[in-house]
Amino acid sequence: MSKTSENTIDFLVEPGGRLSGKLRVPGDKSISHRSVMLGSLAEGVTEVSGLLEGEDVLATLEAFRAMGVDATGPDNGRLVINGVGLHGLRTPNRTLDMGNSGTAMRLMSGILAGQDFDTELTGDASLTRRPMNRVADPLRTMGAEIDTAEGGRPPLRIRGGRKLNGITYDMPVASAQVKSALLLAGMYAEGETTVTEPAPTRDHTERMLRGFGYPVVKKGSVSSLEGGGRLKACNIDVPADISSAAFFLVGASIAPDSDLVLEHVGINPTRIGVLHILQDMGADITLGNERTIGGEPVADIHVRSAQLKGIHIPEDQVPLAIDEFPVLFVAAACAAGTTVLTGARELRVKESDRIAVMAEGLKRLGVAVQETEDGIIIKGGSIGGGEVDSHDDHRIAMAFAIAGLRASGPITILDCRNVNTSFPNFVSLAHEAGLRIRQAG
Repeated sequence: MSKTSENTIDFLVEPGGRLSGKLRVPGDKSISHRSVMLGSLAEGVTEVSGLLEGEDVLATLEAFRAMGVDATGPDNGRLVINGVGLHGLRTPNRTLDMGNSGTAMRLMSGILAGQDFDTELTGDASLTRRPMNRVADPLRTMGAEIDTAEGGRPPLRIRGGRKLNGITYDMPVASAQVKSALLLAGMYAEGETTVTEPAPTRDHTERMLRGFGYPVVKKGSVSSLEGGGRLKACNIDVPADISSAAFFLVGASIAPDSDLVLEHVGINPTRIGVLHILQDMGADITLGNERTIGGEPVADIHVRSAQLKGIHIPEDQVPLAIDEFPVLFVAAACAAGTTVLTGARELRVKESDRIAVMAEGLKRLGVAVQETEDGIIIKGGSIGGGEVDSHDDHRIAMAFAIAGLRASGPITILDCRNVNTSFPNFVSLAHEAGLRIRQAG
């Protein structure tokens, strides 16, 4: 199973350990992407602090630089963007490479559909396997002209100079990325664009559009805006990413004698499914120092070790924890009893098929797992050592690293380079907190 390559990075985790102290994980990836996008399209100078300097966000920044946006940084999370206005982007002289980021590709599709010039979006091997018709089809309904590769996959070729019209769209699947792409395209459209979601998804786009002075109406599951407005520059303080914090929330819950505080974490109500699920499983998690910064709720999260129990995860929490399930599966493997997840088919079209890949890895570590079409059944118990493959998926790699806290033997995790897309200092921060991890390659 072992792979060798100049670019391969593997994680080696020794069993045991506990997590303690105070940590601040990197800035929120979703908010970082959007701050670069809206700051570039705003009129005036936007200053961003706490920006995630991961490869995904840097790919978004480089795409806007290729379209004529002048930005200084990032330097220690600080980025200064000289916005060009909604209609100030210029024709790029190259294909725009979104790296590993589905968020960037889908949201950029909405923005680029409203431009006067042609563009092409591509990405790495993982991204070019991901479905894009879920965003391309409603954009086409608005009047966009978008060509894809076979099966609706990247690269995307977006024709410029097309007149967009607002639409009313009922999303068949809850997706913040699709909702956001349509709202961003709606700024360039004639009339009103209205999106209805079947279940709540993260609302960073709506919050940030308002922060940049663009009116968005939000009524229950319906978000709408009128085309033809303007974005005005503002300052953004990006909170720590709850998706990155989730690895330490689970780690401190499952490792005996752990006592950890995660500082300045974003607790947007549309993102805290991981907190609800862990608390339902019996986790000892409390929030302190709650405040609102730049329209986003933030808190310090205190977590202590606890005996978790298996649960049937409520389906209404699935969209609110969609990125956190790989590490939640590790929590389930350490819980007393059986955990059942349903209604999570979306996990099969992430950076990897996260249901299949996590099931494969957990089985290799001796955990009793059964895949279902839209979820998984995990019988809690002991975790053994062994070698697992992350399938080049950053969240899979970090989840299996956390499993080492309760493993009976060493765990080797293959193909971990893409951890740099969302959490560049994961190994050093995790080691500092008490995880017995090192990097090879």
